[in-house]
Amino acid sequence: MVSVPFSSLFLQVSARLSACIVALLVVIWALYFKTSFIPRSSSQEDLIYAILHPLLMVIGFILVSGEAILVHRWLPGSRNLKKSVHLCLQGLALGSGVFGIWTKFHSQEGIVANFYSLHSWMGLICITLFGAQWLLGFLNFWHKGEVRTTRVRVLSWHVFLGLYTYALAVVTAETGLLEKLTFLQTRGDVLRRCTESMVVNGLGLGLALLSGIVILAAVSPKHEAPHFKMMYTNNKWLSSQ
Repeated sequence: MVSVPFSSLFLQVSARLSACIVALLVVIWALYFKTSFIPRSSSQEDLIYAILHPLLMVIGFILVSGEAILVHRWLPGSRNLKKSVHLCLQGLALGSGVFGIWTKFHSQEGIVANFYSLHSWMGLICITLFGAQWLLGFLNFWHKGEVRTTRVRVLSWHVFLGLYTYALAVVTAETGLLEKLTFLQTRGDVLRRCTESMVVNGLGLGLALLSGIVILAAVSPKHEAPHFKMMYTNNKWLSSQ
């Protein structure tokens, strides 16, 4: 029976705790400080969309996709079961990301008005890469016509692009937090030293910590290497576990 390494268990627990802290902070920011999301149009519908954007992109996109990455590390069962859960969670994250971007472009200001910053450009690039990655993963790992050698060749690229896209999503969220907080502070709506600033800064630190833990857990070995000890018997060195 193979036991779960302590380091792997520690990373999984740390990832869940970090995810809970991030979710709590983004909910507090979006709901308790919702006056910071009031749009120029003063439309109640646009306000709802503005509040939904950080919730969908952080919880629905980043947290769910991070959990999908960790599925292969903690979920017991067959490989097909793990791939099914991984595919469903990534599909849920993709849907949340698409709807989250749509909430910004659905306002009365139009698409062009919201497509001017580095954050918006990176967001579109990230969601496009994520969608292509999900589609290619589905075709290569679920399509029965693909031979095993093709899947083996694609697997390393699939893992790399998946982790790269996840990291890009976190960086995009960080640029969005910085852009929003800088705008609020420049306009005088939020002080540099206040509760909301602390919440947003804490959210940014939480995302940075979470992404590091998830990526480390993804690239770490699944099981500890067996320990061997050498014994000298009958003029020969023998190894035993």
